[in-house]
Amino acid sequence: MTITIEQLITDSHQIALSKGWWENKERNVGELLALIHSEISEALEVYRDHGVDGLSKVWLGENNKPEGFTVELADAVIRIVDLCAGFELDLEGALRTKMDFNRSRPHRHGGKIA
Repeated sequence: MTITIEQLITDSHQIALSKGWWENKERNVGELLALIHSEISEALEVYRDHGVDGLSKVWLGENNKPEGFTVELADAVIRIVDLCAGFELDLEGALRTKMDFNRSRPHRHGGKIA
């Protein structure tokens, strides 16, 4: 299945709407960002538990819920695109702008090790 960024944003937000997550029209942005961060933290925990060999593994947990490193990353992306849809932010435009800028940067810019 191929999905565009626009479809991902629309579909993710429609699911969130249908599950009642946007009944309060004044969602707290800080809380939404914390929820995104929590998904990244869950990915880190999967890595800590399973190491590099577990990065691509997906398994079913309670109630057949998909679990794994990439599943947690997917959860973070879903939360990001839902936030953008809920506040009518142009994520696709921002991605294009940032990718264009990144192409212009020098090799290993910033002098950092990682």
